[in-house]
Amino acid sequence: MTPIRILLVDDHALMREGVRMLLDKQDDITVVGEASEGVEALRKSAELEPDIVVMDLSMPAMDGARATEKLKELAPSIKVIALTRHVDQGYLHHAMRAGAKGYVVKKAAADELLTAIRTVARGEPYIDPGLASKLVGSMLRSAPAQTQIGLKPLSPREEQVLRLIALGHSNSEIAAHLGISVKTVEYQRARGMSKLGMRSRVDIIQHAVREGWLLDA
Repeated sequence: MTPIRILLVDDHALMREGVRMLLDKQDDITVVGEASEGVEALRKSAELEPDIVVMDLSMPAMDGARATEKLKELAPSIKVIALTRHVDQGYLHHAMRAGAKGYVVKKAAADELLTAIRTVARGEPYIDPGLASKLVGSMLRSAPAQTQIGLKPLSPREEQVLRLIALGHSNSEIAAHLGISVKTVEYQRARGMSKLGMRSRVDIIQHAVREGWLLDA
C-alpha cells in the first residue's frame, strides 16, 4: 500500500516536531515536508504534491483558512485537515467553507489525528468528535424533529447506514455492524444522500437531528 503523503503546516516548530514523531511511527503515513506559514505551505504543496496538508489555522502572514482556500484553487485534489486549538464552532464552519475536509482539535488524543488522516484519505470528511457533539447539541436545541417535504423515501438499509454515519461511525465500522461489505455501505450511503439532496456528513447530521434519529440512538 502506498503511504499517505502528508505536509505539516504550523508556525510552532515544537508542534510540528511532535506531530511528525507521531506520524513517522505509522507504516501507512509518511511526512514529505513541513511549512511554518501559509505562503510557504502553498509553495511546498506545489513542489511536493502531498495527499493531505495538516494545516494550523492561526498563523502569521497568511492564516490557515486563507491558505486552504488558495490551495483548493491551485490543487483541488490535495485534501486539508485543520489541526487547531480552536474549539469554537465558528472556526469549524470557517475552515469547512474554505475547503478543509477534516477538523481536529490539538488537545485531542493523538489517535484522533491518525483517524482523521485515514478517514480523509478515503475521501470522507472528519470532524473532531468532541466538537461534533457540541454541533449536534446546538442543532438539537434549535431544530425541531420533522420530516422534510418533497424528498424521496429512504429504503430501510439506506436509513440504517445514514443513521450510523450521523452517529460518527466509519464505513468499515458500519459494514461490520450490519454484516455487509464496505462497498455496499458506500453504495447505500450514496443512494441515500442522493435521494435527500445531501452533499456532506454535516447534511446527514442535520437530517438526523430533524428526524429525531439521535434522540433514540
